[in-house]
Amino acid sequence: MGETASQECSVSVLGLGYVGTVMAACLAHKGHPVVGVDVNPAKVALLDSGRSPIIEAQVDEFVAEAHRCCRLHATADVEAAVRETEVSFVCVGTPSRRNGRLDLTHVEHVSREIGHALREKAKRHWVVVRSTVLPGTTESVVVPALESASGKRAGKDFAVVYNPEFMREGTAVQDFFEPPYTVLGAREPEDFARVRELYAWTPSRIFETTIPVAEMVKYASNAFHAIKVSFANELGTLSKHMGVDAQTVAEIFTSDTRLNVSPAYLNPGFAFGGSCLPKDLRALNYRAKELDLRLPLMESVLASNQEHIDRAVEMALHSGKKKIGLLGLSFKAGTDDLRESPQVQLVKRLLGEGCQIKIWDPNVSLAKLAGANRQYIEDVIPHIGSLLSEDLAEVLEGAEIVVLGSSAARKEMLAGRLRAGQKVIDLVNLEKSRRPGGEASYEGICW
Repeated sequence: MGETASQECSVSVLGLGYVGTVMAACLAHKGHPVVGVDVNPAKVALLDSGRSPIIEAQVDEFVAEAHRCCRLHATADVEAAVRETEVSFVCVGTPSRRNGRLDLTHVEHVSREIGHALREKAKRHWVVVRSTVLPGTTESVVVPALESASGKRAGKDFAVVYNPEFMREGTAVQDFFEPPYTVLGAREPEDFARVRELYAWTPSRIFETTIPVAEMVKYASNAFHAIKVSFANELGTLSKHMGVDAQTVAEIFTSDTRLNVSPAYLNPGFAFGGSCLPKDLRALNYRAKELDLRLPLMESVLASNQEHIDRAVEMALHSGKKKIGLLGLSFKAGTDDLRESPQVQLVKRLLGEGCQIKIWDPNVSLAKLAGANRQYIEDVIPHIGSLLSEDLAEVLEGAEIVVLGSSAARKEMLAGRLRAGQKVIDLVNLEKSRRPGGEASYEGICW
């Protein structure tokens, strides 16, 4: 059984991607009645039958438990879900357009649908935006759409709160229950009340601030995380080419938690990817251009990240070998998210250079991919199905180069399967005790 909430609150979660599904599962686990909403019938069917539409540690168990207790349901009907609940969390996607500008189509559409439901609802309702949007978006897009569709006024007839999420794929449940802080942005102090009660259990500090500040905190966090990744990778690359032990440098540097803040993201590794960091950096850079501002560091981060992918391509091509086995395709171990995965970009580049590639990733099944995740991989690598294999031994046997794209392939799984003449390229910076042994040569991308 899940933990009992201090005060039960009925919740609707609009958008059943990573953020929405994790939120629905965790709030139901806390004892709240939850309705998940999505336009994708496959996701709705899965959640409504007690199965998670995403791969994420503990989410499957939470969804199954909540389903057994009749605390978690799913529907495609936004208006019905809003009418039946007190608080609606907006967790729909805000993807990048080609020029880096955010596509707010889903946010605006779902806001109007919520507004239509509020038109006939007498009780006060809370609309909580969790989708990542630039400062000013909630006030200029969400609120007008809600007011226009409902015929009511924000603050007077319903409350609007911005509540950014700080969950990492692979550790999302832990991050939900133990966040670094909880940030709530609203117009008026009374608008915080119901949402504050929902988070009464959180061990972290709750910041109650303005909506634009709450929106910007999310970008501040993601931009800094991206900068840290690129900084560590560039430092590692420079150290390697100067004959310096990059890992010892990183160990000493990250031991300073007073000035260097935190060791998170500061160990050399592969390029960053996923649905947040690249998109958020593009959005910030686009807005800076709109304001005639130059932000050289922000502008250089994506270029630095791309340069790191280029290094991986060059390392593989420099060997003169064409048969490559990639272990790990998703942007992060423990997830099936392929959106803007640097490993996917690596595969695309190597295919263009005439390489023969086989891919093993225990979390990626083409048949199970859905929504934006499936659309992305089909657009980038249309014939991805012919490259994927569930047989690790087959992938290793045919490879001249083995690329470690995630930590999913454990040392004992590789033992006895690597042979002399094979080259192992490590993109994830496995701990020394976990690195493959044997006769194959080993090289880290920047250590």
